[in-house]
Amino acid sequence: MRSIWNGAISFGLVTIPVKTYSATERTSSVSFMRIHEKDGAPIQYRKMCELDGKEVPNEEVGKGYQPPGDDTVVPVTDDELSRLPAPTGKALTILSFVDPSEIDPLQMDKAYYLGPNGASAAKPYALLREALEHHRKVALGKVAMRGRESLAMLRAHDGAIVMHQLLWPDQVRPAPDVVHEEVKLRENEMALAETLMDSLGELDPAELHDDYREAVEELAAAKLEGEEPVAPAPSASDAQVIDLTAALEKSVRAARSGRGEGAESASVTPIRGRTATKKAAEKKPAARKSTADAPAKKTAAKGGTKKSTARTTQKSTAGTTEKTARKTTGKSTARKTTAKKTAAGKPRAKKSG
Repeated sequence: MRSIWNGAISFGLVTIPVKTYSATERTSSVSFMRIHEKDGAPIQYRKMCELDGKEVPNEEVGKGYQPPGDDTVVPVTDDELSRLPAPTGKALTILSFVDPSEIDPLQMDKAYYLGPNGASAAKPYALLREALEHHRKVALGKVAMRGRESLAMLRAHDGAIVMHQLLWPDQVRPAPDVVHEEVKLRENEMALAETLMDSLGELDPAELHDDYREAVEELAAAKLEGEEPVAPAPSASDAQVIDLTAALEKSVRAARSGRGEGAESASVTPIRGRTATKKAAEKKPAARKSTADAPAKKTAAKGGTKKSTARTTQKSTAGTTEKTARKTTGKSTARKTTAKKTAAGKPRAKKSG
């Protein structure tokens, strides 16, 4: 990897010589050149003077500065720029250490790896890297690169120090008023959104690739070999779901199905259950009041039950006694009748004279 800038990190009274390397690669992205469609020849861009309409050679191209709100262009030479005071010069001056959350991601521009430049820089470089990682802080400072001064952020990453060039605060545009009214979200919609976030799972960076670039490369390869480019199959896009809840439920099922989970695991019933539980919890105070009244009602009911039981017992006992008396009387009467019949049927004994 070739160094693109050499400088130093100024950390209090400590100076750390560093080399700068590009941390990102943009050449892998798809880019096209303009050609003449008639013969396929590339189209060249020429530097033309707006006054005389003639082409200007590179050695006659200079710099000009146009003040904001003014049409006048002021010529500026490289010699004049070199004499301007550059407080940061070839050094990255650390101004403070802040929490990473204090840096607005909108300010992040280009990223560079910083490596120690020389054996004497190895120890202070490692000290700064370990301090950033241990305290979970980032360093904020200024740096001048390629004739421009910018904000810079240093952070520890994968055993190295990474420098992010930052935009100045006034270079970040304010957010436009894109939300016209407040939207009320229901609890089950929020719960489904959280479930969908969890269902998507973790992302493997190794699986990320540029599908469009690969398709362009296949197209170019096919045309070079004289083959007819194969048109990709149209993607089966589902119909638009108007209902937000239905769309979320469908997304959860699709996400879990993509992870190899069954249809049952894609059910969102527990989310609704959580809503029902919340509603039941809100009704608990009323249930307590009815519970407080319950003992008195139960006591009254017990008293009524006892009286009713006593009356039933008395009636049952009386009925049983009456039936028993009837049976006993009937048996006694039957015995007397039988005795009379027996006595009447026997011959009377004769008296001896």
